[in-house]
Amino acid sequence: MDAAQRHRFMYKGTTPPWKETYRKRCVERLKNSRSRLLEKFRQMGDDSAGSNRSLLVQEVMEEEWSALQSSNHSLPSLWNGGGIRDVYTAQQEFDELSAFEEIQQELIAQELLILEEYNRSVCYEEQYLDSVLEAMEQGGRIICPICHANNLTVNSHFTSCPCGLYVNTIGRNVSAEVLETLLESRVTEHMEECLHNPTFSMAFNTDGSPNLMISCKVCDYLSVVL
Repeated sequence: MDAAQRHRFMYKGTTPPWKETYRKRCVERLKNSRSRLLEKFRQMGDDSAGSNRSLLVQEVMEEEWSALQSSNHSLPSLWNGGGIRDVYTAQQEFDELSAFEEIQQELIAQELLILEEYNRSVCYEEQYLDSVLEAMEQGGRIICPICHANNLTVNSHFTSCPCGLYVNTIGRNVSAEVLETLLESRVTEHMEECLHNPTFSMAFNTDGSPNLMISCKVCDYLSVVL
Protein backbone atom coordinates (compact mmCIF):
# COMPACT_ATOMS: atom_id res chain seq x y z
CA MET A 1 0.00 0.00 0.00
CA ASP A 2 1.58 3.28 -1.13
CA ALA A 3 1.48 6.55 0.84
CA ALA A 4 -1.54 7.92 -1.05
CA GLN A 5 -3.51 4.73 -0.44
CA ARG A 6 -2.62 4.75 3.26
CA HIS A 7 -3.77 8.39 3.44
CA ARG A 8 -7.09 7.46 1.81
CA PHE A 9 -7.61 4.53 4.14
CA MET A 10 -6.71 6.55 7.25
CA TYR A 11 -9.08 9.45 6.62
CA LYS A 12 -11.89 7.89 4.58
CA GLY A 13 -15.23 8.50 6.30
CA THR A 14 -13.73 10.79 8.95
CA THR A 15 -13.47 14.51 9.53
CA PRO A 16 -10.42 15.89 7.69
CA PRO A 17 -7.69 16.67 10.26
CA TRP A 18 -7.28 20.24 8.97
CA LYS A 19 -10.99 21.09 9.08
CA GLU A 20 -11.31 22.80 12.49
CA THR A 21 -8.10 24.79 12.15
CA TYR A 22 -9.10 25.93 8.68
CA ARG A 23 -12.65 26.76 9.79
CA LYS A 24 -11.50 28.90 12.72
CA ARG A 25 -8.98 30.75 10.56
CA CYS A 26 -11.58 31.46 7.87
CA VAL A 27 -14.12 32.76 10.38
CA GLU A 28 -11.52 34.99 12.03
CA ARG A 29 -10.28 36.34 8.70
CA LEU A 30 -13.83 37.13 7.60
CA LYS A 31 -14.52 39.04 10.82
CA ASN A 32 -11.24 40.94 10.48
CA SER A 33 -12.11 41.73 6.84
CA ARG A 34 -15.35 43.52 7.75
CA SER A 35 -14.12 46.77 6.21
CA ARG A 36 -13.34 45.01 2.92
CA LEU A 37 -16.75 43.35 2.96
CA LEU A 38 -18.63 46.59 3.62
CA GLU A 39 -16.64 48.38 0.92
CA LYS A 40 -17.61 45.69 -1.59
CA PHE A 41 -21.21 45.95 -0.40
CA ARG A 42 -21.25 49.72 -0.83
CA GLN A 43 -19.67 49.48 -4.29
CA MET A 44 -22.41 47.13 -5.45
CA GLY A 45 -25.03 49.75 -4.53
CA ASP A 46 -28.55 48.78 -5.56
CA ASP A 47 -27.29 45.52 -7.10
CA SER A 48 -26.42 44.17 -3.65
CA ALA A 49 -30.07 44.06 -2.56
CA GLY A 50 -31.04 41.37 -5.05
CA SER A 51 -27.78 39.46 -5.14
CA ASN A 52 -27.59 36.01 -3.57
CA ARG A 53 -23.87 35.51 -4.11
CA SER A 54 -21.37 35.98 -1.34
CA LEU A 55 -19.06 38.98 -1.61
CA LEU A 56 -15.92 37.86 0.22
CA VAL A 57 -16.25 34.18 1.21
CA GLN A 58 -14.29 32.70 -1.70
CA GLU A 59 -11.45 35.18 -1.25
CA VAL A 60 -11.27 34.38 2.46
CA MET A 61 -11.23 30.63 1.81
CA GLU A 62 -8.54 30.99 -0.84
CA GLU A 63 -6.34 33.18 1.36
CA GLU A 64 -6.59 30.95 4.41
CA TRP A 65 -6.07 27.74 2.47
CA SER A 66 -2.91 29.17 0.92
CA ALA A 67 -1.68 30.18 4.37
CA LEU A 68 -2.51 26.74 5.79
CA GLN A 69 -0.91 24.97 2.86
CA SER A 70 2.33 26.91 3.28
CA SER A 71 2.74 25.34 6.73
CA ASN A 72 1.48 21.90 5.69
CA HIS A 73 2.82 20.89 2.29
CA SER A 74 0.85 17.63 2.28
CA LEU A 75 -2.37 19.55 1.63
CA PRO A 76 -3.46 19.72 -2.02
CA SER A 77 -3.50 22.92 -4.04
CA LEU A 78 -7.00 24.31 -3.67
CA TRP A 79 -7.63 26.86 -6.41
CA ASN A 80 -6.02 25.75 -9.67
CA GLY A 81 -7.45 25.85 -13.14
CA GLY A 82 -11.18 25.30 -12.74
CA GLY A 83 -11.16 26.36 -9.10
CA ILE A 84 -12.20 24.69 -5.91
CA ARG A 85 -14.37 22.07 -7.61
CA ASP A 86 -11.25 20.38 -9.00
CA VAL A 87 -10.07 19.74 -5.48
CA TYR A 88 -13.55 18.74 -4.33
CA THR A 89 -13.67 16.06 -6.99
CA ALA A 90 -10.16 14.79 -6.37
CA GLN A 91 -10.51 14.74 -2.58
CA GLN A 92 -14.12 13.68 -2.19
CA GLU A 93 -13.18 10.21 -0.91
CA PHE A 94 -11.49 11.87 2.10
CA ASP A 95 -14.70 13.83 2.94
CA GLU A 96 -13.08 17.10 1.92
CA LEU A 97 -16.14 17.93 -0.18
CA SER A 98 -18.53 18.01 2.74
CA ALA A 99 -15.98 19.79 4.94
CA PHE A 100 -15.40 22.59 2.43
CA GLU A 101 -19.11 23.03 1.78
CA GLU A 102 -19.91 23.12 5.49
CA ILE A 103 -17.28 25.80 6.11
CA GLN A 104 -18.44 27.75 3.06
CA GLN A 105 -22.05 27.78 4.29
CA GLU A 106 -20.95 28.92 7.76
CA LEU A 107 -18.95 31.78 6.24
CA ILE A 108 -21.86 32.83 4.03
CA ALA A 109 -24.10 32.93 7.10
CA GLN A 110 -21.50 35.03 8.94
CA GLU A 111 -21.23 37.38 5.98
CA LEU A 112 -25.02 37.84 5.82
CA LEU A 113 -25.09 38.56 9.56
CA ILE A 114 -22.46 41.29 9.18
CA LEU A 115 -24.41 42.87 6.32
CA GLU A 116 -27.70 42.69 8.24
CA GLU A 117 -26.10 44.40 11.24
CA TYR A 118 -24.65 47.04 8.93
CA ASN A 119 -28.06 47.70 7.37
CA ARG A 120 -29.63 48.05 10.83
CA SER A 121 -26.90 50.49 11.78
CA VAL A 122 -27.47 52.52 8.61
CA CYS A 123 -31.21 52.62 9.32
CA TYR A 124 -30.56 53.78 12.88
CA GLU A 125 -28.26 56.55 11.68
CA GLU A 126 -30.71 57.66 8.99
CA GLN A 127 -33.65 57.69 11.39
CA TYR A 128 -31.78 59.62 14.05
CA LEU A 129 -30.34 62.16 11.63
CA ASP A 130 -33.74 62.55 9.96
CA SER A 131 -35.26 63.35 13.35
CA VAL A 132 -32.52 65.90 14.00
CA LEU A 133 -33.03 67.56 10.62
CA GLU A 134 -36.80 67.54 10.97
CA ALA A 135 -36.58 69.22 14.34
CA MET A 136 -34.16 71.79 12.94
CA GLU A 137 -36.54 72.59 10.10
CA GLN A 138 -39.39 73.06 12.56
CA GLY A 139 -37.65 75.85 14.38
CA GLY A 140 -34.05 75.14 15.23
CA ARG A 141 -34.86 72.38 17.74
CA ILE A 142 -32.93 69.15 18.24
CA ILE A 143 -34.34 65.99 19.82
CA CYS A 144 -32.38 65.00 22.92
CA PRO A 145 -30.08 62.07 22.05
CA ILE A 146 -30.40 60.70 25.59
CA CYS A 147 -34.16 60.58 26.21
CA HIS A 148 -35.34 60.83 22.56
CA ALA A 149 -38.46 62.59 23.87
CA ASN A 150 -37.73 66.26 24.51
CA ASN A 151 -36.30 69.08 22.43
CA LEU A 152 -32.94 70.40 23.56
CA THR A 153 -32.51 73.98 24.66
CA VAL A 154 -29.40 75.24 22.87
CA ASN A 155 -28.01 78.73 23.40
CA SER A 156 -24.69 80.51 23.92
CA HIS A 157 -24.65 79.67 27.64
CA PHE A 158 -25.83 76.06 27.93
CA THR A 159 -27.42 73.04 26.26
CA SER A 160 -30.03 71.30 28.36
CA CYS A 161 -33.00 68.95 28.44
CA PRO A 162 -35.70 68.26 31.07
CA CYS A 163 -34.37 64.68 31.29
CA GLY A 164 -31.27 65.97 33.08
CA LEU A 165 -28.85 66.69 30.27
CA TYR A 166 -26.97 69.91 30.95
CA VAL A 167 -23.72 71.15 29.41
CA ASN A 168 -22.22 74.56 30.07
CA THR A 169 -21.30 76.12 26.69
CA ILE A 170 -20.29 79.65 27.68
CA GLY A 171 -17.61 80.94 25.32
CA ARG A 172 -17.79 77.89 23.04
CA ASN A 173 -19.94 79.36 20.25
CA VAL A 174 -22.36 76.44 20.33
CA SER A 175 -25.54 76.82 18.29
CA ALA A 176 -28.18 74.35 17.17
CA GLU A 177 -26.41 74.05 13.82
CA VAL A 178 -23.05 73.37 15.48
CA LEU A 179 -24.56 70.73 17.76
CA GLU A 180 -26.33 69.09 14.83
CA THR A 181 -22.99 68.79 13.00
CA LEU A 182 -21.26 67.35 16.08
CA LEU A 183 -23.97 64.73 16.62
CA GLU A 184 -23.97 63.70 12.96
CA SER A 185 -20.17 63.41 12.76
CA ARG A 186 -19.89 61.28 15.92
CA VAL A 187 -22.64 58.88 14.86
CA THR A 188 -21.05 58.50 11.43
CA GLU A 189 -17.56 58.05 12.91
CA HIS A 190 -18.76 55.21 15.12
CA MET A 191 -20.65 53.51 12.31
CA GLU A 192 -17.47 53.31 10.22
CA GLU A 193 -15.97 50.92 12.78
CA CYS A 194 -18.96 49.22 14.44
CA LEU A 195 -22.38 47.98 13.36
CA HIS A 196 -24.11 48.32 16.73
CA ASN A 197 -26.14 51.29 17.90
CA PRO A 198 -24.26 53.73 20.16
CA THR A 199 -25.71 55.36 23.26
CA PHE A 200 -25.49 58.92 24.58
CA SER A 201 -24.93 59.86 28.20
CA MET A 202 -23.61 62.51 30.55
CA ALA A 203 -20.11 62.28 32.02
CA PHE A 204 -18.00 64.62 34.11
CA ASN A 205 -14.45 65.89 33.65
CA THR A 206 -11.94 65.82 36.48
CA ASP A 207 -12.90 69.41 37.25
CA GLY A 208 -16.54 68.42 37.60
CA SER A 209 -17.80 70.00 34.38
CA PRO A 210 -20.34 67.87 32.46
CA ASN A 211 -20.00 66.59 28.90
CA LEU A 212 -22.36 64.92 26.46
CA MET A 213 -20.73 61.61 25.47
CA ILE A 214 -21.35 58.94 22.84
CA SER A 215 -20.25 55.39 23.59
CA CYS A 216 -20.65 51.77 22.53
CA LYS A 217 -20.29 48.78 24.86
CA VAL A 218 -19.65 46.42 21.94
CA CYS A 219 -16.60 48.11 20.40
CA ASP A 220 -15.59 50.31 23.39
CA TYR A 221 -16.02 53.44 21.29
CA LEU A 222 -16.07 56.59 23.42
CA SER A 223 -16.06 60.20 22.30
CA VAL A 224 -17.08 63.63 23.55
CA VAL A 225 -19.89 65.26 21.58
CA LEU A 226 -20.17 68.47 23.56
